[in-house]
Amino acid sequence: MKFSINQSELQNALMVVLKGVSTRSTLPILSGILLDTQGDRLTLQTTDLELSIQYSVAALVEEEGKAVVPGKLFSEIVKNLPDAAVHVEADEDAALITCDASSFSIKALNHEDFPGFPHVDVMQRIEIPFSQFSSMVRRVARVVSKDESRAILTGVLVTLEEGRLKMVATDSYRLAITEADLPDASADEFQAVISGSFLSEIASLSLGDSALSLALAENQIVVTCGDTVFINRRIEGNFPNYKQLLPDGYATRAKIDVDRLVSAVKRTSLLGSSDAPVRFDLNAASQTVQLSAAAQDVGSAQETIGCEIEGEDTEIAFNYSFVLSGLAAVATEKTYLEVQSSLKPGIFRADEPENYLYLVMPVRIV
Repeated sequence: MKFSINQSELQNALMVVLKGVSTRSTLPILSGILLDTQGDRLTLQTTDLELSIQYSVAALVEEEGKAVVPGKLFSEIVKNLPDAAVHVEADEDAALITCDASSFSIKALNHEDFPGFPHVDVMQRIEIPFSQFSSMVRRVARVVSKDESRAILTGVLVTLEEGRLKMVATDSYRLAITEADLPDASADEFQAVISGSFLSEIASLSLGDSALSLALAENQIVVTCGDTVFINRRIEGNFPNYKQLLPDGYATRAKIDVDRLVSAVKRTSLLGSSDAPVRFDLNAASQTVQLSAAAQDVGSAQETIGCEIEGEDTEIAFNYSFVLSGLAAVATEKTYLEVQSSLKPGIFRADEPENYLYLVMPVRIV
């Protein structure tokens, strides 16, 4: 094979597909990137047998063919080349990479050993603007569990019901829910648990305002955006019944400025240890919420901020890092804090028009 392509375009392509390169497999071929030239297109492909990525980009193809190059090494070489035309000539034994005054010769792998890109029968498909998809994923993916022993909690529950797309994630200590209307969605019903890290990787890409397609197969999820295709295994199992955690109402509701609350939580938590709780005392008479924290043999801190409160005076305590994580996903100026009692979960809701809910389990007040 022989082709030429601009360095920046090739580097962008490699940044996408490199996420699918295996770093732990005993099969050397899985650490490589398959380069496939046909017509005027260069297609790059990677897989770790769980995740498969395919990216297609325009290139000046002089000779069609296939080759597998070491993924990390090839990417590092291209990353450090000047912004000029990159010429690649490869066969099953070696690849020659030249750009301006630089030249590299690296060993290649046999492309016939590279696994074929999965062909899946799609059952349901929805489309959503990438920017909207990315925003929704960022809100909930931060909550997924890192504990691989409970695989279902490392995923995000994605559902479509009556033209409304919902994403839900929980690590059993907190719960995040975000929703968006998809009035043009043709799928009647859509439900899958998808790896949170997989969704985060896609959400981190720079794909502009292009439409993203999310499709279900029997045990896989297929995500397509432009000339890029991602295929990953769905997480099997029953997602927790999160709806039973959501209360029907509240005893106290406070409307608080998000930036002021974030700053107050950060300052109040300075004297506490990493897992020390921050206490919220909501006072309806004074229309204030007082935040306080204390650490034995260190000291204490408190701060009062004005807010709008309806309902009863109440107090509740949360792990401060959980609060900050949830507030970081609120895109509005104000947030609502809804409390039933000091022993029941507290709920942070974004103000209109955002549809985002963040539930946090309380810490017992001593």
